[in-house]
This record gives sequence, C-alpha cells and structure tokens, in this order.
Amino acid sequence: MIDLSIIIVNYNVKEFLLNLLASLEKASQNITTEIIVVDNNSTDDSIAAVEQKYTSVITIENKNNVGFGKANNQGLEIAKGKNILLINPDTLVKEDTLETMIKFLADNTEVGIAGCKVLNPDGTLQLACRRSFPRPWVSFTKVVGLSKMFPQSKLFAQYNLTYLDENESNEVDAISGSFMMLKKEVYNKVGGFDKDFFMYGEDLDLCYRIQQTGYKVFYVSTTEIIHYKGESTKRSAIDETKVFYGAMQLFVKKHLSSSILVGMILQMAIFFRKLLAFANVNKLIFVGIVFDFIFFSALIKLSENLYSHSTWKGFPEIFIPWVYILPAVFQIFTSAFLGAYKRNTLSVLRSIISLFVGLVVLTSITFFFKQFAFSRAVMLMTYGFSFFLFSFWRIIMKVFFLKKENVFNAQHNTVLVGTDKKAIDLAKKIKENLTGNYNLIGLIGLEIKDIGSKLGNHKVIGSIDNLRKVLIEYKISKVIFSSDSIEFNKVFSSVAESQGQNVDFLMSGSELDYMVGKSAITQIENIPLLKIHYNISITSHKIIKRIFDFIFSVFVLLFLFPIVYLFNFTKNNRSEFAKGILQLPKVLIGKMSLVGLQKKSFHSELFLGKPGITGLWFTEINNQNNTEESKRQNLFYAKNQNIWLDLEIIGKSIAKYFLMRRNNG
Repeated sequence: MIDLSIIIVNYNVKEFLLNLLASLEKASQNITTEIIVVDNNSTDDSIAAVEQKYTSVITIENKNNVGFGKANNQGLEIAKGKNILLINPDTLVKEDTLETMIKFLADNTEVGIAGCKVLNPDGTLQLACRRSFPRPWVSFTKVVGLSKMFPQSKLFAQYNLTYLDENESNEVDAISGSFMMLKKEVYNKVGGFDKDFFMYGEDLDLCYRIQQTGYKVFYVSTTEIIHYKGESTKRSAIDETKVFYGAMQLFVKKHLSSSILVGMILQMAIFFRKLLAFANVNKLIFVGIVFDFIFFSALIKLSENLYSHSTWKGFPEIFIPWVYILPAVFQIFTSAFLGAYKRNTLSVLRSIISLFVGLVVLTSITFFFKQFAFSRAVMLMTYGFSFFLFSFWRIIMKVFFLKKENVFNAQHNTVLVGTDKKAIDLAKKIKENLTGNYNLIGLIGLEIKDIGSKLGNHKVIGSIDNLRKVLIEYKISKVIFSSDSIEFNKVFSSVAESQGQNVDFLMSGSELDYMVGKSAITQIENIPLLKIHYNISITSHKIIKRIFDFIFSVFVLLFLFPIVYLFNFTKNNRSEFAKGILQLPKVLIGKMSLVGLQKKSFHSELFLGKPGITGLWFTEINNQNNTEESKRQNLFYAKNQNIWLDLEIIGKSIAKYFLMRRNNG
C-alpha cells in the first residue's frame, strides 16, 4: 500500500508548484507516494509544465475554479495512500517533513489529523498553523485586537494560541489548510471538505468534524515547511477579507448556531476591518480636514478677540458657537471641492487657492445677507492668518513627518500595464530617462498566466483583472498603460474598477515619447521638433500669464521684497530664494516671467517663452547644467503651459526652497 497520497490544489502558481514538487521529490526518497494535482482552471499552463517535467504526477483539470475544498475532495476520492497530505502549492517542505509526520501519526493512534510548524518566508511562525475555533470569547478578543495586544495571555490569545511555545507539540482545535496530514481511515469516517466553503474555513470545519468523531487534532513542532501565503489569491479578484469572515460566519452557523453573539461579532469585524482599511488609505485626508477645521475655527476666535473694541464687542451671543463652526465647515467643503485634500500628499498650493476662493465666495455671500455680515474685518484677518498657518503646518508635516512625500525626493510607486516589446521599451525609458519621480514596481500582464514571469529586468506582479488589488498591496499612485498593449475598453474598465484609490492613470503615446494623465503630460524621451502651435504662443495664454506675473510681482514687491533686499544687500552668497525674489522687478517690467525657461530659448521660428525665476529646469532637473535635459523640459513646458501648470511649479519651487534651506542648515 502507498505510504502517502499528496493532494495539491493549484490556481495560477506554476512556478511555486514546480518548486514544491521538487522539494516533495527530495522529501519522499524513503517512502512511497502518489501526487495528485487538481487544477482550478489556471491560465498559466501549470498542468502542461507539470506533465512535461513530472510524468508520474496525476493531474485533474477543472474547467472552472470550483474552490479549495471541492477541488481537494476530487483528489481525496481517488487517493490510495495509507495517509493523506493536503498541501498548498505555494509551500516548500524539508527533507524530513513527510517521514516525521507519518511517524507521528503512526505513534499517536488517537490523533486523526496533524499539521507541522508553518513558517513565513522570513522565518517567523505563521500564526494560522494552530488556532482555536471562533467561539464567542475567542472571536471577540480577535476582532477587538486583544489577542494581538496580549499575545502571551491564555485568556486573550486563544485564537492563534500565541501563549503556547511554538517549539512544543500540542493538541489544538484546528490546523492550517496549507499543510494537513490525516489517516485514510479518518477520511473514510468523516468524508472530505464541505463544498459550501469556497475558500477559508474549510480547514476549521474538517478539524471540527474530526474532533466530533473522537480523534485529536495536533500541531507538531519537530518539522516545518515554508508557506508563501496568499500567492493564489494574488492572482484573483477575490476580496479575501470578505471571503474570510464569510467563511467564519458559515462555520458559526453550521456548528455554533446558537451563538448569535458570534455572528454579530463577525459582522462587526467585517465592518471595522473595512473601516480601518479606508482610514489607513485616506489618513492624510482626515489629518488635513481635522487640522484645517480646528485652526480655522480658532483663528476666527483669535481675530474676534484682536478686533474687539468699544464700538464692536464681538459676535452676538445667539450665534455662538455656530459663527466659529459654520465658516470652518464651509471652508473645508471649498477645499475638498478644489482638491486640497489628497490621499498621498498635503498640497500647499491647492490649500492657498482654496482659501482665496473661500474668501471671495464667503464675503460675496455676506454682501447679499447683511444680517450675517458681523465683521468683514474679522473675516479678512481670519483668512490672512489662515494663508500663513495652513501653509506652515503642511510644510512642517512634509519636511519632518512625511519625508517620503517631499516633492523632490518623492518617488511614485508605479506599475506599467503591458508585456509586449513596446511596453518593455517604455519600462526601460521610465527607468533610465525620467527625473526620478517614478519608482517602477513591476509590470501588469493582460492575462493571469503572465503573473510571476520576468521580462527583461521587470517582473509581472499582477494582471489587468486584479489591478485594484495590486494598487492596494503595493501602494501604487501611478498606473501607466502602454497604448499598443491594451484595448481602450480595458483601460476604461480598469480605471472604473479602481475608483477611490486616488491613483493617477496615464496613457503612453504611440511613440513612447510622453504619457497623458488626468491633467498633465510627462515627457519620457526626446520629442521630435515639429512646427506646431505650442500653448506658450497662444494669445490667451500669453495674456493670462502676463496678468498673473504682474499681480503676483506687485504683491511680493510690496510685502516681501524690501525685507529680502535689506537682509541680502551685502551678501555675496545669496540663497536661491533670495535670488529669485530680487529678480522680481524684471518680471514686473516684462523682461522675465515667474515661470519660464532657464535662459532665453528659441528653436527656428518656435517661441518657447521668456526666462523664468523658476521653472521645470529648477523643480525637475537635478543637474541644471544638463543641456539636453533642459531642452526637453523647455519643449515640454512650452507645449503644455497654462496657469495651473505655472501655479503647480511655483508651489513646488517654494517647497524646494524651504527644503534646501533646511538641508543647508
């Protein structure tokens, strides 16, 4: 009789499966085995690869994904071994694992099913390899986090039994479905998995039913495997949290049906897990809203106290505290509408623009509703303070607490959708030619079978069908579609499915020279110099740009220029900020622009703009002596110039001035 039947359920993890089979081959030198691979409709040619390299392996190919439990049952029905091992394909076994576990079952006749020590790839214990059933108290301590807070407490840490020594074998309620060895006679008594469990929970259910027949469940510490947890689910669009807690609910309903409390706890767990995930992703948005609300309300009160005098005693009592709260709420909504709150950054520029718009709208409203126009002076003072305070706290956060968010050191985690030659060429250009803003994490394949493959120096980390999961897992902020690699309907579908992730989606040009996103174009490679009509030469753009230059220059010259001039009059080595401010008179008379070229630049008959105090040459180029890079940035700016791009560059420049000053001590 065969010593051991090994059943593996596979779904799109070909490379892991082949590695497991190699480790099983080494571990079964002294025992007789049969290996049964049940494939759940993989698209990565897993079965073909197995049949080519391991001809003795029995394969079962399903036409669709029937789930973990049902697929295992297909293998169990034909298994002939004295013992049966159910093992995940994304695991590796030690040379002694199979023999050690078979001997343990033979020596302990009261044990019906056993699991070994399961390690994460980093060598730590995978807690799910030994656990308790989700009874009311166990579920409560798991959901509220008590089990994590007190891992050594027998009272609170029952779910994963972390109070037990991982190097001692113990009887437990349940073991992990990643590695379960049971006797054939036990299977004959209890049957296989409950097909109602699609994924998760079926291992708990099997252990529970085995215990009900009088057998024990054991965790064996004397041998171990490595489990690359979740590799199959990474290749699907399944919401693991929802499926996991759904499986727990099914288990409770089946075996602990009288426990309404556990059902309620699990429902709460699903809600709070999703709430925490949402809060974590959007934490900067919440921080921005809370701080702005507190500061704005406080500044109204401060302005009221400063302006109070004999003829104006302050706001009427009947309107307190609403007179402090409602304007702050209004400003929050204005800022949100204008995009001042973002998931991955604290925008100083958008905050300033939002305050300006809020001031104009609020003062206009009080003009028509004079009964609420208590004091325009207080409102002007409030907004004046807010322009400073809102910018100040954001800059402090950026420099000291969000170093990864610094505009000029930041690298946006990026994925490129496409696997053809043009996509690979684009990936190479992103790596080599951009100015450091894109951290290319990997490629997104068009089919699940592409995942795990390596194209050039780039790995395929996901497919178009599970793009949303990749965005969350790798904290992606930029997705680039290679236009020749993917149909447009797929692009729109992917963008729609990824709503709420605050990700910029970009489409590369057919010649790989630019990427078009929500509101900007980023140059990747030299753009052929064509005689086209760039934005910088459009009359309306020229007029708006000149008006903005004039107003901004007048304001700064009146309030800031004298101070900077006095402090830098005798200095030979002025800061970049001071140099910029001292050039404002040239902007005022039209010889320069606030945002423009590093020097006057013309190409044939094509006008690319005036020299600028700042520009892409300052914010985007590390080596400003790189003439080729400057030329490309000049072309990009001339082609895409508008007032919003100018404002963005000014905002980045101010942040960079501040950062340079801090770094220079």
